Amino acid sequence: MRLRVEFTTEPFDLDEAPEHAVVAREVIETAELDEVDVGPFGNTAEGGVDAVLSAVDALLRRTLTAGATRVSLQINVVEEGDR
Repeated sequence: MRLRVEFTTEPFDLDEAPEHAVVAREVIETAELDEVDVGPFGNTAEGGVDAVLSAVDALLRRTLTAGATRVSLQINVVEEGDR
């Protein structure tokens, strides 16, 4: 089974990336995920169940510690035809 996670961290800062956003990018880009798309207003990543859930755990712990006041995320099961 594969999962896709979509997430954002807040508060937003349009002038420069806040520390929690930098941390979120670092967590996702260094996780053992197959597909990663990091953008200014939303991020997605895809991989096996264990890899995605481990990355989400690290993402929540590290971004909240880095000052995020809200982390919004959605996890979907990826069907073979959805890739």
